Amino acid sequence: MACAQTGCGKTAAFCLPIISGLLRGQFGQRSCGTRTVFPLALIISPTRVPSCQIYEEARKFSYQTGVKVVVVYGGPPINQQLRELERGVDILVATPGRLVDLLERAKVSLQMIRYLVLDKADQMLDMGFEPQIRKIVQQTDMPPPGHRQTMMFSATFPKEIQRLASDFLSNYIFLSVGRVCSSTNLIVQRVEFVKEVDKRIHLMELLHAHKENDTPSKQALTLVFVDTKKGADSLEHWLCSNGFPATAIHGHRTQPEREQALRSFKSGKTPILVATDVAARGLDIQVSHVVNFDLPNDIDDYIHRIGRTGRAGNTGLATAFFNENNVSLAKSLAELMQDANQEVPPWLSRYASRVSFSGDKNKQSGGRFVGHEFRKDNSFGVGGGYSSSGGGGVRKSSSTCYEAPV
Repeated sequence: MACAQTGCGKTAAFCLPIISGLLRGQFGQRSCGTRTVFPLALIISPTRVPSCQIYEEARKFSYQTGVKVVVVYGGPPINQQLRELERGVDILVATPGRLVDLLERAKVSLQMIRYLVLDKADQMLDMGFEPQIRKIVQQTDMPPPGHRQTMMFSATFPKEIQRLASDFLSNYIFLSVGRVCSSTNLIVQRVEFVKEVDKRIHLMELLHAHKENDTPSKQALTLVFVDTKKGADSLEHWLCSNGFPATAIHGHRTQPEREQALRSFKSGKTPILVATDVAARGLDIQVSHVVNFDLPNDIDDYIHRIGRTGRAGNTGLATAFFNENNVSLAKSLAELMQDANQEVPPWLSRYASRVSFSGDKNKQSGGRFVGHEFRKDNSFGVGGGYSSSGGGGVRKSSSTCYEAPV
């Protein structure tokens, strides 16, 4: 069970060991042209975009190895995906809904699974996929814990996910790398006080300033987060009307519309993407600047949003518009910035000091996300809890936790 910052290479961290294991002799006899296929590894991801990105990376890592990678996801007709499966599959990347459909059609059997990966496990739980995940893992012919290698990866792990892990993993190891549930110091965070009525004008000034810094050979990409689908459409129209090429992505756009928007954004044709939280995770595009036009209600959502920049060792910039509507986030935001060695504006510190501390408020502002392994809490039912004091290393207990500082 691994927890690490966004953009640090978690996809490689599970793809490479799986491919290596298959090449070391666990490569079974692939069934081609049969009604049912028997993959050796299964990677489950919540939505189409991260699934396709995992698929592309896995294909690169397995180039000319003979390992066959296939991706299946909901939305498009299933026939093309069935034809691809019939050609053989070793590593199957899937979204929960489409995988359940294939299992019920008896097109896929999990009885040969040696590696199981749950990527972005916390997001799958938040999206209500827990019944489907339990059905896939516990109610099919998949080998039980202890007879397969199971891995769960995410940038944040709420206690609910760690409870889920106890059902899916056998005597598991918890590994945390870097500032867990925090931001990397490669991202420069700026918080500016902007009244609600002034946000659009302030955004325009911000975009003008960054446009002047663009080089002729490289145009910086800017991702602007808003709270609502209507707000995304409205801001996209306003930006285009004022000479800023922009496109939008949100839950009410069709899948082809989303894909077209991402292609246009990635190519630089429309270097500004206005998005809701549908783009807060799994968007692996080198974004130079993230703007929180509307701040989210939870600090964990803020962490995932700004994690779209400063990826894979690159530097990034994240700007947030703060006003009286965001007072409940002030304390968590100030603490997050301090933890990432960012300069906290004095006015934000004053707002943070006004927020009275309570368990409920802490939970709402991201307190449920922890950087330590949950089983150390005796209330979870595991005896011999261990102290969290000290630096990295192995914590001796009935379970194992590794903490690897950067």
